[in-house]
Amino acid sequence: MVPGLRIDIHMPAQLYRNERTRHSNTDRSETQTIDTDAVLTALDDPDCRTLLEATAEEPLTASELTERCDIPRSTTYRKVEQLTEAGLFEERIRLSTDGKHASEYRRTFDDVTVSLGEADGITVGLSEAAAPSKAAD
Repeated sequence: MVPGLRIDIHMPAQLYRNERTRHSNTDRSETQTIDTDAVLTALDDPDCRTLLEATAEEPLTASELTERCDIPRSTTYRKVEQLTEAGLFEERIRLSTDGKHASEYRRTFDDVTVSLGEADGITVGLSEAAAPSKAAD
């Protein structure tokens, strides 16, 4: 990896409507800088890629990820932490009527692009993740 590189992610503010830390009322888009090395390291890891693929359609808890991906529980927790720190996973709380709430993890992007240019060096782009849709009744 090349030290000192960064990723700029441009996402519409409305994607983060319910998250005060990322919400911007004055700007239609917001830039978030993420550690390029952390993102590329996570994407290079086969277990991380498996977890990312599993969360493509819906958020999952660590237990659900362990079961669906056939990855040991301890490895799942380490990889979930790595993906969260890299900005590729978002942690949310899944509320349960029995009071046993659990953290669930949602992929923060739909597509990744990596470019190499003379002036900019390595550029990594993450497209915004589509907001989860609810079926209309």
